[in-house]
Amino acid sequence: MQDLLSIMRRLRAPDGCPWDREQTHESLRPYLLEEAAEAADAVSSADRTELADELGDVLLQVAFHSVIAEEEGTFAYLDVERAIVEKLVRRHPHVFAGASVSGSEEVVTTWQAIKAAERGGRVRRPEERVPAGLGALAREARTQKLAGHDKAAPDSARTALLAAVQGAADSADGVAAVLAAAVVWARAAGVEPELALRERTLTTLRGLPDDAGLPS
Repeated sequence: MQDLLSIMRRLRAPDGCPWDREQTHESLRPYLLEEAAEAADAVSSADRTELADELGDVLLQVAFHSVIAEEEGTFAYLDVERAIVEKLVRRHPHVFAGASVSGSEEVVTTWQAIKAAERGGRVRRPEERVPAGLGALAREARTQKLAGHDKAAPDSARTALLAAVQGAADSADGVAAVLAAAVVWARAAGVEPELALRERTLTTLRGLPDDAGLPS
C-alpha cells in the first residue's frame, strides 16, 4: 500500500501527471462507482485474476482520495485504515470482547445496535440509509425493506407483477410501477434484482461481436 501511495503522491506532484493533479474528491466520484461496479462484475468471472485486477482499481481509488485529503490536511490513508480496523473490532464484540451470539442473525442485530450507538442514538433519515450511488433496482429493494414491506409469496408477487404490467400506462410512472413490482417479485424469490439484471446484461455484452454498435 505504501508503494501505491508513493506513486499517487508522485503523480500529484507539481511535475507529475496533469490529469491526476486536476482531480478532486468530487471529480473522482464516477470513477469510484465505476470501479466498484467492475469489481462486482468480476466476481462472476471464472478467472480470479480478473477480480484481483479490478480490486486493485478499487484500491487505487482509496489511495487517490487519501492523497488528495492528505494534501488538504483533512485526513490521510492511515486514518482510513485505522477507522475501519477500529470499527471491525468494535462491531464484533463476540470475537474481540468475549460476548456471545446465537448465530448470524444476532450478529446483524448487534452490529446495527452498535452502529446506532456510534451515532449517539440519532436515527438517520431514510434517504441517508439508501445510498444514491446504488443502482435503481438495489435502491428500490432497500427502500421496500425500510418501508416495512415484508417479502410476499412468490406466486402472489408474480400475479401482482402481471397485474401491474397490464394496468400500467405507457409513461415513466407506469414503467416505474412495473419495475417496483418486479423488485417485489425478485425479493419474494430470494433474488437480488440488481445483481440478477447486471449478470444478464454482462452475459449479453460478452456475446456481442467486438464491432457491435460501431458504424459499418
